[in-house]
Amino acid sequence: MNRILIVSWEYPPLIEGGLARHVRKLSEALVGLGVEVHVLTRGGEQATIEEQMGGVQIHRIVEPERPTDLAQFVTWVERMNSDMLAAGVDLGDRYDFDLVHGHDWLVASACDHLARRYGTPLVTTIHATEFGRHQGWVEKHPQAHIHGVEKWISNRSDRVIACSLFMKEQIGEIFAVEAEKVTVIPNGIDPDDLPPEDPAALAAMRSEFAEPDQNLVLLIGRLVYEKGFQLALEAMPEVISKVPNTRFLVAGSGTHEAELHKQAEELGLMDHGTFLGWIGDDVLHLLYRIADLTVVPSIYEPFGLVALEAMASECPCIAADTGGLKEVVPVEGAGLRFRASDPEHLAEAAIQVLSDENLSRQMVEEGLSHIRLFDWTDVARQTLALYGEVTAVADPS
Repeated sequence: MNRILIVSWEYPPLIEGGLARHVRKLSEALVGLGVEVHVLTRGGEQATIEEQMGGVQIHRIVEPERPTDLAQFVTWVERMNSDMLAAGVDLGDRYDFDLVHGHDWLVASACDHLARRYGTPLVTTIHATEFGRHQGWVEKHPQAHIHGVEKWISNRSDRVIACSLFMKEQIGEIFAVEAEKVTVIPNGIDPDDLPPEDPAALAAMRSEFAEPDQNLVLLIGRLVYEKGFQLALEAMPEVISKVPNTRFLVAGSGTHEAELHKQAEELGLMDHGTFLGWIGDDVLHLLYRIADLTVVPSIYEPFGLVALEAMASECPCIAADTGGLKEVVPVEGAGLRFRASDPEHLAEAAIQVLSDENLSRQMVEEGLSHIRLFDWTDVARQTLALYGEVTAVADPS
């Protein structure tokens, strides 16, 4: 495996979500294994067309700011794919690629055309599904369109990568993809990417949200329905009742943000917590270090990177017993799981951790050991092995 093209709609410093970080870490780890990695992505309205970061050759296309309306976003994605295809054709004239690796439906069309033009295999990573995000409600546009593209590219690809057994089963069931075509390779985490600990700075930050004798419960991520933050807020009155010195912090933004504010007001919680809104990565990762507990209450979760980030930051974590979280978060020890969509059980788990210093300390210690199972170099080795299998089939000679 000499040279590959990875296609992603986002790549640092342009970050829309976890996908950008995943593609960056995977690309850099593959470079570390001796692969020449090119990434085709977008760079916003004023892009640096070509650059090198971490040994990765990055090629960016110029795109206008993405629309917030989902129907308009689908049209915008189609234009982005056309521009990526044109840029990819130019790259194919300059380089001989052995394989194309696309990430999610957002770049499906460009990836499919480029792989066929290059005469190379196509690997697609499905990070999440529209079917899962909307609990199966994909009959209407634009959900129906996105679902259709996901099914199409999953079947067009030579191999599909899923981040968990849960996602492999979902891809097989809803897209009718045979099991042997889907390979499970987990996401990774690099503790060195987390900001260094500065006790004085952390103490100052924590003082903005809680007093020294108070507990701070962290809810962090995209504020969308499937992340289940409404369930955590529903549980908070019981937690505060049993552990009175408890406050909460909601960090992130999303389509469900206004509804969560309204819910917190109706529950009388606004005097017990803070909605921080959108924040950059550096501050976001520091929040784990000032919290006494991170709650991951997802209804739908393909993997569960927030849980690993909490463990790497030495913050106890409780998580819903759903999706990929069941594979990432142990039943006990490094983490603690509660029944999904059950605010009462969530409250019980939170109260248990906040009330037991020995349990909290044990979770931190075992969490630091647990995250070693998700090393990026191991992830890259598994990915490179898959590339080798696919190219061997494509060229048996």
